[in-house]
Amino acid sequence: MDKRQLEKRKKIVYEFICDSLYVPMKMKELAVILSVPKERRAELEEAVEALLKEGKIERSKRGRFSKMESHALAGVFCSHPRGFGFVSVEGDEEDIFISSDNVNGALHQDTVQVELLTKSSGRRKEGKIVNILSRGITQIVGTYQSNGNYGFVTPDNPKFGRDIFIQKERSKGAVNGHKVIVKITDYGKKGRNPEGKIIEIIGHAGDPEADVLALVKSYEIPVEFPVKTMNQAERADREVSEADMAGRKDFRAWQTVTIDGEDAKDLDDAVTLTKEGDLYCLGVHIADVANYVQERSALDAEAYKRGTSVYLADRVIPMLPHALSNGICSLNQGEDRLSMSCLMKIDGKGKVVDHEITESVICVDRRMSYTNVNKILEDKDTQLMEEYREFLPMFEQMRELSSLLRQKRKKRGSIDFDFPETKIVLDEKGQLKEIKPYERNTATKLIEDFMLIANETVAEDFYWRQMPFLYRAHEKPDSEKIQKLSAFINNFGYTLHMGQEEIHSKELQKLLGKIEGAPEEALISRLTLRSMKQAKYSADCLGHFGLAASYYCHFTSPIRRYPDLQIHRIIKDCLRGRMNQSRIEHYEKLLPETAKHTSEMERRADEAEREVEKLKKAEYMKKHIGEEFEGIISSITSWGFYVELANTIEGMVHITSLTDDYYIYLEETYELMGEATNRRFKLGQKVSVVAVKADTLLRTIDFELAE
Repeated sequence: MDKRQLEKRKKIVYEFICDSLYVPMKMKELAVILSVPKERRAELEEAVEALLKEGKIERSKRGRFSKMESHALAGVFCSHPRGFGFVSVEGDEEDIFISSDNVNGALHQDTVQVELLTKSSGRRKEGKIVNILSRGITQIVGTYQSNGNYGFVTPDNPKFGRDIFIQKERSKGAVNGHKVIVKITDYGKKGRNPEGKIIEIIGHAGDPEADVLALVKSYEIPVEFPVKTMNQAERADREVSEADMAGRKDFRAWQTVTIDGEDAKDLDDAVTLTKEGDLYCLGVHIADVANYVQERSALDAEAYKRGTSVYLADRVIPMLPHALSNGICSLNQGEDRLSMSCLMKIDGKGKVVDHEITESVICVDRRMSYTNVNKILEDKDTQLMEEYREFLPMFEQMRELSSLLRQKRKKRGSIDFDFPETKIVLDEKGQLKEIKPYERNTATKLIEDFMLIANETVAEDFYWRQMPFLYRAHEKPDSEKIQKLSAFINNFGYTLHMGQEEIHSKELQKLLGKIEGAPEEALISRLTLRSMKQAKYSADCLGHFGLAASYYCHFTSPIRRYPDLQIHRIIKDCLRGRMNQSRIEHYEKLLPETAKHTSEMERRADEAEREVEKLKKAEYMKKHIGEEFEGIISSITSWGFYVELANTIEGMVHITSLTDDYYIYLEETYELMGEATNRRFKLGQKVSVVAVKADTLLRTIDFELAE
């Protein structure tokens, strides 16, 4: 059922439930009175579930539906492993705290009705759950334990908080220690566990392959492509024909390179650069995926569903099948490829003075790696300079232009958080070999700069055309969060200047510059990042606070991001004269939901990537238990402090392991202090630690101070 049909069905159901002539009734009675045939019952259930989640109707404990009459708020419950939790209400910045006594049987991710208890000055909102509107989790990943004629699944997600009872005939033959997916058939009640049936056995817990796959499944990220989608991908062209190139600008004679990581397979951006007098002529050429993925096709539906490719430590779960992402769409060396090009003329101050966006055909001369380009530009590697001597002038011009663009962004207030990223190195057999920081170098920065300017240029162009468009938005931070940050950094002697309760990105940029190299740098950088809003996709041009850009979009990665693919379709419609009133109305209806969905899928991918990274770090440290490491204190809490090693691995030194004294937490200065000895642990302090425990299930690492 598409969105329009769902809205129509919801309207009918809601009006019927609200009609005072009818008493509250169950789903079966609704179906009979509304004359919904058995084969269309799922559509009715979908409409009812949507109305429950929106808080428009409520369901009694006996399963009867009625109009929401109480003053309770509807929101999503986020549980904590200790039993309490929070309810987030759409449109409300502050979550509602729910004590363990007031959870009332709700489980993680349930949509609930909550009544506020108290709201006094200086205290957070607190409430109690009065009704469960709909269940958020219908299946969950966990570890099976057999117990004779029955068994239990312990969820991997500690927030779920309840083991799931499995009758033996519903265990699918699982044995002790199997990672499984269980479908919940009964959510239980006080004193009785939820029940379920096993629908898939993933593998044995502790097997790295099974552990990663279990994480992927827990986020409900689709791994396999449907047959129809694969068939469409296999039928795609293998080569670009003369007919494909008709009407396009031909840039195959231009000196063109791709610059990516050594292990990249889906190459969706290529660059060209020349100079005309004082002007740099930069061409950013992006794979024309929209030529092969037609709107409303099976390929398009699956790409939309996924929203993004997911990059994990040992695998990539692509948005598009490999036949496209690594084949005809990938800008491979020496092969003609269809592209969307943004051609820019940039002056000596880094300003785009002229541009053109056009459909094109290119042929990449060289596939370059970040490592080799950096060796050429920074290390002056003679062997590589000889091998790529015909490209040296272009590489030097690229460095010049990159510097100009970066300076211009910095001048306007762009914020650059330079947290060390993790590089997980696997051997030929896919086994974990090494974990180290992923270093940004001159080559990675120049490609980043070129993609940023192309994204800005395209966004500004379509903003002034007043066409429906999909922007990348990063709104200004809430003044309350910035005021809290300002109060905190005063303890370290730093200040923030705010005008009319708003802050300019330049102020945060200055702060990051001041703390560079200071012991408190990591903490303040992270708190600054947390005080800012999360970037998202939007059908409205809201600007990008972090980049200090008035116009911004994602245009440069359509192989791996659905919003970029959607933007390419809009550009094509405009270039080909197809953007009539009907198409405008089509996009105006489509884009808000696309923005919301792709933002959610991006967050899901980010979370999965982070959790797999934590899993691999715990797996790595399991092999180094008892070994000594040197690190710095990266964060301090009342229950201990975190130590970050040079390879980006972070572990906790629990306060209970500090046996030489009784330590108290000094909140104002973020220190732990021994009462008797006055021994202090401070942010940025170097310490030697021993790895004592690594838990791959909880994805945690424990350290103790070395003797």
